Amino acid sequence: MSVETELKLRIAPEHLNRLKRHPLLRKLSIAPATTSKVYSVYYDTPKLDLHRHGMALRLRRIGKLWLQTLKGGGVVQAGLHQRNEWEMPVAGEALDFEALKKCDEKHLLRALRRKIRPLFVTDFFRNTRIAAFEGAEIELSLDSGEIRTGGGNRPISELELELKSGEPLQLFRLALLLLDIVPLEVEHTSKAEYGYRLFTHEQQTVTKIAMPDLAKCPDIPCALQAVIGSCLLHLHANVPGTVQRLDEEYLHQVRVALRRLRVVLSMAETFHADGELGKLHDYVAELCVEFGRLREWDVFVTQILLPIRSRLSEKDGLRLLHASEELRGQHHTAVENKLQSQGYQRFLLHFGAWMLGDYWCKPVAGGLTLPHFAAQILEKRNRQLGKRARHLSSATPDQLHMLRIACKKLRYSAEMFASLFDSNKAKHFLSTLATLQETLGILNDIEISHRLLDELDAGAQYKSTILIRGVIERAYQEQKVKLNGQWELFSKLKVFWPL
Repeated sequence: MSVETELKLRIAPEHLNRLKRHPLLRKLSIAPATTSKVYSVYYDTPKLDLHRHGMALRLRRIGKLWLQTLKGGGVVQAGLHQRNEWEMPVAGEALDFEALKKCDEKHLLRALRRKIRPLFVTDFFRNTRIAAFEGAEIELSLDSGEIRTGGGNRPISELELELKSGEPLQLFRLALLLLDIVPLEVEHTSKAEYGYRLFTHEQQTVTKIAMPDLAKCPDIPCALQAVIGSCLLHLHANVPGTVQRLDEEYLHQVRVALRRLRVVLSMAETFHADGELGKLHDYVAELCVEFGRLREWDVFVTQILLPIRSRLSEKDGLRLLHASEELRGQHHTAVENKLQSQGYQRFLLHFGAWMLGDYWCKPVAGGLTLPHFAAQILEKRNRQLGKRARHLSSATPDQLHMLRIACKKLRYSAEMFASLFDSNKAKHFLSTLATLQETLGILNDIEISHRLLDELDAGAQYKSTILIRGVIERAYQEQKVKLNGQWELFSKLKVFWPL
């Protein structure tokens, strides 16, 4: 068994030859490049039992040679794919289960061998070279072809950087150099996974975050890496749906992922300050602001304007809706351009490099344990929340906005660290805190609506905007009354972390 470590990058077909001919690749190559036809058949049961166990079984023909490969386990973190791999030559286009008797999943394969059938094919040309880069040997493969099933096909156009020797960090550093030559996009989905989606006609769905069990982490760096990795997976999973405007929930999940990432990067800065970390944190904060502007218009149109439109005059209602949708569309386009920009890809690659860099090798000061570190963070944020709520009944909109931010930081931090403490106590605490945050969010949305109406109204004071202001102001007062009661309940709760 070997562990395959690779970085996958999408590249447009028109840039493949440009990159292939670039002097940098010739300079780095330690042997002549080769081009071969790669034909692979992927196998599974009709119920996709192997796929459900995180495995992929294929036969691959390269020239006259047939190879049988089983991949399983492993992770994808910050764009880096690492999987266990069992590969061996076989006589022809027929599975050899005896050759797999030494793999970890031999019992599962033996039980399923009579049900396993071919599902889909990948068929592409691969241009390969070995590059020497910063002491590492890296295989560069430029692939062009397609994935086929009985029901359709999907093009293949990608660059794979596979580590042959050296450190994974060098994959990201090389990718950053290549990004200066041609546009590239970090690819988080394997050819096999795309094949399964094509075979099952699987529709893209909104993905919510899966928090790691930090009780399995031995120290603070491990926990921070685990949470950052989960935030990045959450972000990446929802970017395609956001760009394609499949559903507004994709954008919401992208924003939630960025906010969580911003919170955990702040934690990392309290653990160890670092120049590269500071740059990443600043970029995430910038994205939060830009994407927040779009959400403001999304909420205004869907939750403020559309429900009240029937009470407006037809002329004013249409005018406001048209103007709002136009501004909303402009912000949508700006967000889509940002997510598809090379600047965003550079950010992802820098993030991947930082996750594999020296930052994580620094010693923990004073022997600080993970539970103690978590309790310190949570206690500090709980005190900040209490401080912001001291004069709640007379709080201004700006003060409520700061209270909402403090509430959000505490909630995200508590969710991240909940697995370290009593789960029942944490669940009740988080449920009450989430209700409080929701009300503060509604109040903030209403306050923002006044500002957006100012943009639309431009001082003209149309009757419709005056009517809207009256309706949302009444809603604001109702939510403030609700907030006071919710804060009273929350303030009586006992924290779930040790003091």
